[in-house]
Amino acid sequence: MTMSRENRTKERLVVVGGDAAGMSAASQARRLKGPDELEIIAFERGHFSSYSACGIPYWVGGEVETRDKLIARSPEEHRERGIDLRMRTEVTELDVGGGRVRSRDLEAGTEAWTSYDKLVIATGARPVRPSLPGIDAPGVHGVQTLDDGQALLDTLSRTEGRRAVVIGAGYIGVEMAEALINRGYEVTVVNRGKEPMSTLDPDMGRLVHVAMEGMGITMVNDAEVTKILTGGEGRVRAVATEDAEYPADVVVLGLGVRPETTLAEAAGLPLGDHKGLLTDLAMRVRGHENIWAGGDCVEVLDLVSGRERHIALGTHANKHGQVIGSNVGGGYATFPGVVGTAVSKVCDLEIARTGLREKDAHRAGLRFEAVTIESTNSAGYYPNADLMTVKMLAELRTGRLLGVQIVGREGSAKRVDIAAVALTAGMTVEQMTALDLGYAPPFSPVWDPILVAARKAVAAVRKSAR
Repeated sequence: MTMSRENRTKERLVVVGGDAAGMSAASQARRLKGPDELEIIAFERGHFSSYSACGIPYWVGGEVETRDKLIARSPEEHRERGIDLRMRTEVTELDVGGGRVRSRDLEAGTEAWTSYDKLVIATGARPVRPSLPGIDAPGVHGVQTLDDGQALLDTLSRTEGRRAVVIGAGYIGVEMAEALINRGYEVTVVNRGKEPMSTLDPDMGRLVHVAMEGMGITMVNDAEVTKILTGGEGRVRAVATEDAEYPADVVVLGLGVRPETTLAEAAGLPLGDHKGLLTDLAMRVRGHENIWAGGDCVEVLDLVSGRERHIALGTHANKHGQVIGSNVGGGYATFPGVVGTAVSKVCDLEIARTGLREKDAHRAGLRFEAVTIESTNSAGYYPNADLMTVKMLAELRTGRLLGVQIVGREGSAKRVDIAAVALTAGMTVEQMTALDLGYAPPFSPVWDPILVAARKAVAAVRKSAR
């Protein structure tokens, strides 16, 4: 039986989703309002709360020893802080007009309605899982939750063969390729793009392709998977494209994610072009005074292009949660947007990007110059100095920085943070050349690679203006 709003003596916040955005929001709201002022009920359909999904490939690969190291705060810890977190309980309907949610206890099978004064939607994202023959065969795994990671590890421990196929070559795909290499598997990556890492321009993706093959990973680009082939016991035995078959004892899906907004769409809440929830700067769902949303289920403003984007990252989700919790708890905070910064690695190769790719800039109607430079991650004479490649986009006439991509070895990827700050500040490439960056031979040449790229971009912009 649901207690009506009229019969309650304190305000109630209901949170749908018990991971980064949802529990950050709940925790921040609890810091600002005690249990006597605000009741907080959170629903999570899985077995775990507040964990790092980004760390799953490193757990699978053995670099992180145990699953528990990925859990920031357990359900019990949340409950001790005055949050009624109900695990293995799935919200199945949002009644926006009635101010309530329907939930199902996945263990008991019972259903109940819970009313709310304020609602936070943090339903995350779902992995892309194409409708292919054999896609549900034993041995085929997505990697989105800790349960997924455990299921994959269980398969790896039971499987006698050592052949793995990863479908997709985005962040999850290349990270899982590394994890499987670390586990001693023979790895093939099947990718429908012309080069891996579609978040990079193809010329930079080519560098990743060459490096991965140098690590012993077989790259199959420009190939569409048509079906998963199974053996006599129904287990996966190969991945098929139109042209070939690739033997597999285990298959990992790394095809990206989409916003999980099924409930929100059914409730009539506003969605963007990427099917993510649309919010204002306070992370309030547009047109709804008492509903907030954050994390992988929302679209965010790209500060460079001025358009809405869907970017599934734990950094954003935690920031969204802090903003939401502050506003729900009576404070005030905003989330202005992102510049699209991300880093990854496959074995010892580091990959980074921020801002716009060439096709993003074209799509936004921007005219630009693109330059690419090769440098080293430390002074060229310093032992073990290694190559890194930096690509930089600058707007014509204004010289405004539009984007940076980096591929290189140790010490390369985090240089992208310099560009992320410059993008956020709206700096020009000429202004960047005067940045006072740290220098010592073990860390950088006298001219940091970012500054070398900025100088080349300045020259290109000036030449185009003649």
